[in-house]
Amino acid sequence: MTKSDDSHSTSFARPPFGGHEKFTFRHGWLKKGLDAIVEEPGIFSREDAFVSLGVGKNMAASIRYWGLTLGLFQPATDNPRALRPSPIGSALFADNGWDPYLEDIGSLWLLHWQLASNRERGLVWHLAFSRYYDVEFHKTTLAEFLKTQLTQRGLDTTEAMIEREFDVFIRTYVSARTQKGDGEEGPGCPLVDLNLIHLIPGEGVYRFDVGPKPSLPSPIFGHALLGFLSDKIAQQRTVLVDECVYSPGSPGQIFKLDENSAMDYLADLEALTRGALRVQETAGMRQIYLHTTSRDLGWQLLKTYYA
Repeated sequence: MTKSDDSHSTSFARPPFGGHEKFTFRHGWLKKGLDAIVEEPGIFSREDAFVSLGVGKNMAASIRYWGLTLGLFQPATDNPRALRPSPIGSALFADNGWDPYLEDIGSLWLLHWQLASNRERGLVWHLAFSRYYDVEFHKTTLAEFLKTQLTQRGLDTTEAMIEREFDVFIRTYVSARTQKGDGEEGPGCPLVDLNLIHLIPGEGVYRFDVGPKPSLPSPIFGHALLGFLSDKIAQQRTVLVDECVYSPGSPGQIFKLDENSAMDYLADLEALTRGALRVQETAGMRQIYLHTTSRDLGWQLLKTYYA
């Protein structure tokens, strides 16, 4: 895969490392947190928030972290200590939302995109999916990569911090039962169901699942693609297909697609967008042509999918 020099990037805000309290998010947490801030926007600033939420104190802090990191909560404009649902948080998890109980696999892919494309709060996830180009890794190799990347951004790290972030990252996608090799397993993260990372038994080697993703719906891919291209749409109408497959932060990287799979999605999107997005080959170069400057097209794809 094409590599990209990332050493110049030093402008990232410091992510809230450890804000997850060593928990991945669990089934029911996101809906619970969103309902809570709808009823009381300042609930997470209260010492007894965990009582109202019916979870442990550290879990309450983790719910807040994941709601913000997944882009489902956002700070209230009139009170820095209060939160409110983001448009996508409300659309997904409101009582009459698209999929409040995460019953649709497309919603899990959408949450994965929300997480791994977040270059601040989800920085570790972004780096692992977008800027680490080996298909296989050991804990030590990915941990060293993360340490180097964070140091290049001017972020101080310790071995304990890196190990903690790595462990939460892995448990987002690999079940505890798989890692322990036994039948014991507590509540796991819903994103385990995406099968994006596999542990090779007995070797301590993890492997990204690169290739077709039969459970990834074309509208979810399209929403991600248009989000990735959002800054370009205002300035240019053509983008190389390779940018959308291999560039850091691209859907090709975050969804771990191969080029043929990405091309299949692009063909679907031509029909789904009624030609607003199409692919043409010119002088041996495959390019995406955008026949719109609208930033709402990705949102429309989501609405169509969940309708």
